[in-house]
Amino acid sequence: MGKYPVISISLKDIDEKSFERAIEKLKELIGKAALKYRELTRIDCLNPECLERYKMLIGMINNPSIMSLPQLKNSLYDLSMVLSEFYGQKVIILIDEYDVPLDKAFQNGYYDDMVDMIRGLFSAALKSNEYLKFAILTGCLRITKESIFTGLNNLKVYSVNNTKFSEYFGFTEQEVADILKYYGLEDKFATIRKWYDGYQFGVTGIYCPWDVINYCSDAILEGISEPQNYWANTSSNYLVKYLIAGSNKTTKGEIEDLIAGKSLLKQIKMELTYEDLYKSVDNVWSILFSTGYLTMDKSGEIVIPNEEIRFLFIHQINEWVSDVLKNEEQIRNTVYHAVKNEDSLAIEKQLNLFLKNTISIRDTNSRNSLKENFYHGILLGLLEHGLSWRVKSNPETGDGYADILIIDDTDDLETAIVFELKYAHDGNLEKACDEALNQIEVKRYADIEDFEDVKEVIRYGIAFYRKRCKVKIGK
Repeated sequence: MGKYPVISISLKDIDEKSFERAIEKLKELIGKAALKYRELTRIDCLNPECLERYKMLIGMINNPSIMSLPQLKNSLYDLSMVLSEFYGQKVIILIDEYDVPLDKAFQNGYYDDMVDMIRGLFSAALKSNEYLKFAILTGCLRITKESIFTGLNNLKVYSVNNTKFSEYFGFTEQEVADILKYYGLEDKFATIRKWYDGYQFGVTGIYCPWDVINYCSDAILEGISEPQNYWANTSSNYLVKYLIAGSNKTTKGEIEDLIAGKSLLKQIKMELTYEDLYKSVDNVWSILFSTGYLTMDKSGEIVIPNEEIRFLFIHQINEWVSDVLKNEEQIRNTVYHAVKNEDSLAIEKQLNLFLKNTISIRDTNSRNSLKENFYHGILLGLLEHGLSWRVKSNPETGDGYADILIIDDTDDLETAIVFELKYAHDGNLEKACDEALNQIEVKRYADIEDFEDVKEVIRYGIAFYRKRCKVKIGK
């Protein structure tokens, strides 16, 4: 501890839309890493050449133009030289999320330029750097085919498949048990296991540490005991969106199987370029595996690791369905008129057609609310886009909360339309429709006296089962 000077940087924020802005961000990042050793300018022990290089490194924070691209490629080497000269020790270099700049560059059209920059930066700092003790790089992808590591044949790579160091990628089950005992949360162990366990690193079962820490914090400081989706706030989930939006019928079926708790036999490629990644949907499975959205079970097949990630997939499917519905004007218009005209058969027909061609949530082990939320999102999307009526989701009415409420004031007399949705677990759509209509009556969702200026209330009970639905009108 404290023996060697350390250069520690994270490339996670090099995510600009242009190469020029990304380079400015990189210069600022390396400049600030150099600025941590600002005492070098106050002690007269550096030779003039080292002092000049160091001043240029910290100077590019406020004036990026003082350093050219060739000089930037040598910046980490120069900083390690200066630190080694000052401290009389070789330097340790830590680079986190080294692959993020390449991902963003590919998405924004300056991929080749960024590959050249990162290759030059790493080659100078890591290939033949006599001032280097050792370096550690972390990232999501093993992008060795990008040639950014050209010549670094002494690299040792540890991925999610390797046994060595596997217990350090997160919390082991015993560590989670110890944490919960320390905070008096032992009774939450089953919940945490269901939501945040499931990752397999080598032969070690691992819990996501970010989730466990946040859950304990919320439980202790906020009194929140229900599990939350902490993962969604740390990522754009771009790859899940890409997989769902670009899926054909086969892939949609595979996504449904994963959400339903099944496993898939897929070839996982641990070395991909970003160009390879988007050439085939099959390659996306590999990146989802590498980034923690999927893991591998003991039989070698990929699975969704836990409830948190399952919920994330469902959430992304709901967003995708909503985007699709925005463009389905004909379907929305048909449903709109059918609802106003109390034509239950026409509503039922359109919903069944849409469900047939989209992804459904078929997880028979998930909570009822997860399944009903999916269909709730579909119906809400069909009803709320571009229509002249007021649509409310889960409004307080009567003695509870109706699923969907519409106030239609396009006519002289205002009409309220109440929808109650049910998932028919046994496939009996007729019975589930009757249960929905009965709930409207029992909970008084349709009592006219609870609505201002409403002269009529239309009641709809709608039941879903996988890709089928039934619609009934209450009297």
